[in-house]
Amino acid sequence: MTDEKDTNPKDAAATTRLDLSLFPDSAVAYGALAMTEGHLKYGGYNYRERGVLASVYVAACRRHLAKWWNGNGKDPKTGVPHLASAIACLAILVDAIETRVLKDDRPPASGMEELFRTFESRTKHLQVLYPDGPGRYTEQS
Repeated sequence: MTDEKDTNPKDAAATTRLDLSLFPDSAVAYGALAMTEGHLKYGGYNYRERGVLASVYVAACRRHLAKWWNGNGKDPKTGVPHLASAIACLAILVDAIETRVLKDDRPPASGMEELFRTFESRTKHLQVLYPDGPGRYTEQS
């Protein structure tokens, strides 16, 4: 006879909870580095006190992604990776929504979902027209 149980009762309860183990710790570390930069420059959680203008963080996020996408891995002055800063921008937007300090200056809603669906069908058509194109040129090309 054994004292071992087939399962721990807590296992069953845990399966219905949000599984935070699915979010990579590397992304948390990147975000924390960028938030540390912001903490030292502006004060930690300053955005909760002053509010967040959505357009400011969307624009900053897009700039950081564009810099990374175009070959600049990190800010030359601080050494903070651009992807870290993009994660921080998104985290601040999410936190501002959840703490109700977002100043929502997004433009009026548009039909982006429908536009994407339309362009996806056009993309499929182009792929049929040009099935053997040269492919994408990359840094490794």
